[in-house]
Amino acid sequence: MPQYNTHLNIDGLDLPVNIVFESRRNTRWAFTRSGLSLRMPHGLPPAEVQKSMRTLQEWATAHLIQKPSLREKFLGKSYQTGDMLQVGGRQYTLRVDVETRGSHTGKLIGNTIQLQLAERSTPGNRLKATKTLLSRIVAGDFYPEITRRVHDWNDRTFRQSIKSINLKYNHSNWGSCSARNNVNLSTRLLFAPTDVQDYVILHELAHLVELNHSDRFWALVEQHMPDYPVKEQWLKKNGPTCDF
Repeated sequence: MPQYNTHLNIDGLDLPVNIVFESRRNTRWAFTRSGLSLRMPHGLPPAEVQKSMRTLQEWATAHLIQKPSLREKFLGKSYQTGDMLQVGGRQYTLRVDVETRGSHTGKLIGNTIQLQLAERSTPGNRLKATKTLLSRIVAGDFYPEITRRVHDWNDRTFRQSIKSINLKYNHSNWGSCSARNNVNLSTRLLFAPTDVQDYVILHELAHLVELNHSDRFWALVEQHMPDYPVKEQWLKKNGPTCDF
């Protein structure tokens, strides 16, 4: 299955494009986590390939206009001293120092998050470390409140045994619940409204009773939150903007 990589510049945004030639009758394109994908039939003439690229650019341009959150997702965020980070109802002031040191570290002092980043690290790795550190520090600040709310929802609903409650920087889902009764929530959820957070908390607590997504599971969720589909729609629409 031949694959090629190229780029498209859309209104100043440079997006990588993964082109795949395979056994298919039509052309298909889509946004991926890192950029765009273009899947085309084997043996397509060069002129048709170029036409598909132009169509892809027009399609992607339209989608980026319709969904600004997509553009923000690919632009990414940068942080420097003096920036403000708003997470839910809490606001943090950032102090970012790049120093001659072997590792990245950070801590919360009052309402100031102080980050000390290793100078010898690449800019890309420093940005990745910044997001990880911000997630870890903010998680620690919110953990008592989130823990209280999880137990409160559990006491009012399913009253199941909870082994642990964890806040993790997870991109693959908003939360999870293990067979050992560990409730895990993504720190990205902290950017969502409180009622949306409550839905995810309730969702994971329902898994303590039904460790699946059966009709019985959804009946449990609906019993305690009849408007849960509204919360799911919020996450689908605004999820890409919930990040550090």
